[in-house]
Amino acid sequence: MATTERDYYELLGVQRDASEAEIKRAFRRLARELHPDVSEAPDAEERFKEVVEAYEVLSKAETRELYDRYGHAGLRGGGYTPGHFDFGSLSDLFSAFFGDDLLGGRTRSRGADVSTVVEIELQEAAGDTTREVPFEIAVTCTRCGGDGAEPGTGVKQCETCAGMGRVQHVSRSVFGEFVRTATCPTCKGSGRTIETPCTECAGAGRVLEERKLSVTIPAGIHDGQRIRLSGEGHAGGLGARAGDIYVEVRVRRDPRFVREGDDIFSTVDLTMTQAALGATVTIPTLDGELELDFEPGTQPGEIVVLRARGMPVLQGYGRGDHRVLVNVLVPRHLSDEQRRLLEQFDTHVDEQTYKADEGFFDKLKSAFR
Repeated sequence: MATTERDYYELLGVQRDASEAEIKRAFRRLARELHPDVSEAPDAEERFKEVVEAYEVLSKAETRELYDRYGHAGLRGGGYTPGHFDFGSLSDLFSAFFGDDLLGGRTRSRGADVSTVVEIELQEAAGDTTREVPFEIAVTCTRCGGDGAEPGTGVKQCETCAGMGRVQHVSRSVFGEFVRTATCPTCKGSGRTIETPCTECAGAGRVLEERKLSVTIPAGIHDGQRIRLSGEGHAGGLGARAGDIYVEVRVRRDPRFVREGDDIFSTVDLTMTQAALGATVTIPTLDGELELDFEPGTQPGEIVVLRARGMPVLQGYGRGDHRVLVNVLVPRHLSDEQRRLLEQFDTHVDEQTYKADEGFFDKLKSAFR
């Protein structure tokens, strides 16, 4: 990383004798300025990574001491390697480093996500369709406003963790002191204790509720794809952001069609005489029934391409094609009279009767392309 030769104090804009609080304030200011959620500067992401690395080193007494004495070489010799973070938002970033929100030191947990499945027909997937989808989600309790305390009663700071939501355990060995941080067992990380829990939610601040959401499924969606409804999931703790809802769309198989990408394939059955004499046949398409003309001498295996009659391109423009494969039905059971007529026909066959169309294979290859 580029920061191996950059001065960490210079990156954070603080003096070398800066206190822990000054370093924390400097980092928070720069994080708000450079986080990818906020900044549009082309070098913001790289500068943000540099600031994160600088804070990692200077916020810990042991790594700061190594850096102050021996610089970057001392960190490498001490086995330090920069961490890799993937923060979705500024609040997640601050929570990862500080374990609290910016307003009062209490841990805020984002609401859990909800997953569900909805089924639609292939023909419905050819256009925008709407479904009413039921969910059971946790929502903020209206009686206590999410506070968890019965109205009129108080909420106290947890005495075990002094409102921090976490406790530290220090152990000593021949190698030095080891500090282990864990969630406070008394308040379960909330930093607060409730004297009288809310009678509606039993102190949880959330209750389960049945809801229905109208979900718009875009045209061209594929089987197994998911739709994300941001912020519609379970309510978060202490006013934190709600989770998301993920709707998995299952597209049922249609016995009339086979889907390959955005193209649709189907077959049409022609009798032997229809194929020989030509015919007009009604076939199913995604847009409804369509009359299709077949010329005399239509061969089995021919493919008729209906341009732009396939599936819409998801979040794009245009449609795929509908390819119709011709299947010629050969009679399996003949009466004596039918057999006689066919034998009579066969006596009149000459070399022109079954002469191949010179362009047939070219048309076939073109259709497959």
